[in-house]
Amino acid sequence: MVTVDRLLTVDQVAERLGTSLRFPRRLIEERRITFVKVGRHVRIPESAVDAYVTAHTVEPIVLRPASAYRRPA
Repeated sequence: MVTVDRLLTVDQVAERLGTSLRFPRRLIEERRITFVKVGRHVRIPESAVDAYVTAHTVEPIVLRPASAYRRPA
């Protein structure tokens, strides 16, 4: 059985990412995200948006307590 990924419009991707329309259009123009041409329309697979977000997620750094940085007097 083949799983079909939901195809999103540029508007839907912009809304999902919380950006302007220009950002997903730039991703498409620069070939930084997977997209599908359906005639003259451009669609972005939902999994491509998820993969983009995952690839660009920055994890926080766990810092040691400040006392660990002090040198004994």
